[in-house]
Amino acid sequence: MSTAAVKSPMNPVYRRRLWTHRIGIAMSIGAMSIGVIVLLWILATLLINGLAALTPALFTETTPAPGSEGGGLMNAIVGSLLMVGLSTLVSTPIGILAGIYLAEYGEENKVAAVTRFVTDIMLSAPSIVIGLFVYALYVANVNHFSGYAGSLALTLIAVPVVVRTTDNMLRLVPNSLLEAAFALGAPRWKVATLVRLRAVKAGVVTGVLLAVARVTGETAPLLFTALSNQFFNADMNKPMANLPYVIYQFAMSPYDNWRDLAWAGALLVTFSVLALNILSRTVFSQKIPN
Repeated sequence: MSTAAVKSPMNPVYRRRLWTHRIGIAMSIGAMSIGVIVLLWILATLLINGLAALTPALFTETTPAPGSEGGGLMNAIVGSLLMVGLSTLVSTPIGILAGIYLAEYGEENKVAAVTRFVTDIMLSAPSIVIGLFVYALYVANVNHFSGYAGSLALTLIAVPVVVRTTDNMLRLVPNSLLEAAFALGAPRWKVATLVRLRAVKAGVVTGVLLAVARVTGETAPLLFTALSNQFFNADMNKPMANLPYVIYQFAMSPYDNWRDLAWAGALLVTFSVLALNILSRTVFSQKIPN
C-alpha cells in the first residue's frame, strides 16, 4: 500500500491515530497550562501581598515583639545567609570530590556502588528526618540550638545534590578526550581534575547552585537545629533566626504586621530561589564537548 493511501483521510486506521495524536497533544497542552497558571497565580499572590512590605526597614530592623508595630527581617536574613553560606562552603568540595570518585572509580569497586546507593537514599529522604538526625546527634548532646546545627542539617541535604550532579556531568565527557589526555602521559588524577572536571565545570557549578536553591527554603530541619532568635545574632553557636522559620511563625500569628513580614519574607525566598535557578540554567549553561 502506498504512503498516500495510508495517510488518506478515508483510511479508518489513519483517522483513529490522528485523533489519538490530537487528543494527546491537547491533554499535554492542558496540563502544561494548568501548571503555568498555578505558578503565575502563586507569583502574583506573593507580589500583591509581599511588595507592600518591601521597605528599607525590612533589611535594617530586627523582627518585632508580639503586638508591636514596625520591625523587619534583618536578623532572619543575616541568619539565613550565614547558615546557607557555611553549608555551601562545606558541601561544595565534599560533593565535587565524591562525584569525581564515583565517576572515576564507580565501575571498579563496591564502595562506589554503596556510596551511590546511599546518595540516592539521601536525595529522597524527607528533610525533617535529617533535622531529627542532627538534633539527636548534635543538639541533644550540646544541649542548645545553634546556627552550626542548622548548617550541618542543610549540608546533609545539599551534599547529595552536588554529588549526583557532578557524577552525572563527568560521565558525559567523551572517552576520546580522556584517551587523548592519557596518551600524552597525564596521570589519572590530573585527567580527572584538569581535563574531565574542567570540561563540565559549568554543569558542576549548576549543580552547586541547585543545591543552594534546594536548602534556601528548607524549614523542617531548622526547627530542630537552629530554631530562631528574635534578636540579631552573628554567633553561630547560639540559636539563630532564619527566614523559613520566621515565615512559618509569622504567617500563623494573629498580628497584621507579622503576617505582612511573612509575605515579604516569602517573596524574598521565592525570588532568590527563582534567581538561582535562572542563573544556573542560563549563565552557567554549557554544552558537553564532542
